[in-house]
Amino acid sequence: MSVPPLPEPRVVVGHAVHPVDLDLAVRWTLARSLHGAGGASALVVTLNPEIVVRARRDAELRAALALAELTVADGVGVVWAARRGGFHLPGRVPGVELVEGVLERGGEALRVYLLGGRSGVAERAAAAATARWGVVIAGTRDGYFDRERDGARVAADVAASKADLVLAGLGEGQEVFLSRHRQALGAGVAIGVGGTLDVLAGVTTRTPAWTRRWGLEWAWRVGLDPARWHRVPRLARFALLALRGAGEGNAEDERTSR
Repeated sequence: MSVPPLPEPRVVVGHAVHPVDLDLAVRWTLARSLHGAGGASALVVTLNPEIVVRARRDAELRAALALAELTVADGVGVVWAARRGGFHLPGRVPGVELVEGVLERGGEALRVYLLGGRSGVAERAAAAATARWGVVIAGTRDGYFDRERDGARVAADVAASKADLVLAGLGEGQEVFLSRHRQALGAGVAIGVGGTLDVLAGVTTRTPAWTRRWGLEWAWRVGLDPARWHRVPRLARFALLALRGAGEGNAEDERTSR
């Protein structure tokens, strides 16, 4: 399986986004996973409005996003912002659907390391993935470790597992962690997957189909969970960025955040 070429990325609110549909994203990720081991892991970023806003104030996150070999439009806001910028993306590539597509097509040929979540979540997700798609689980561990003190050791453990693909559900620091250790992970591809491990494990369920069809998963989850309400200002900030364009640069946002 050769790695299919990617179209040239387009800039959306300051970030390169590849205009790919779910099928091409799955095929590229799987092929790169199976044939990319031996060098630095390719980073796949599922870009959403929250990541964009956080990156305006976080230089290390911006650098991590810039290193991605494939960036897809996870959030409907990214697709909308692209349209505001004068071009159309083929559509969203939701992170959970990307992961499920890669695991399904990879099957028993694919070795996967699941990293993150609460205690037991990665193991449950691993068991479900093996039962459903036959993938080989190279290793698992939860996300409760000190990123500064133990990050290199965790990366070495991943490399020792000889995984083809790393799925990291480490929350807001996941892209930075993967970027820091991309030379050491040993896998063909590493993806920051957010809450996807919880979905695979059955800890959380996907939102109703109509919310996914209309790109309203975020509204559903925020509305039902007060702990997520802090995300609303970020979404509003993203909308302002898209409306005015991101031409002012990140430095202005860094100054106003101090």
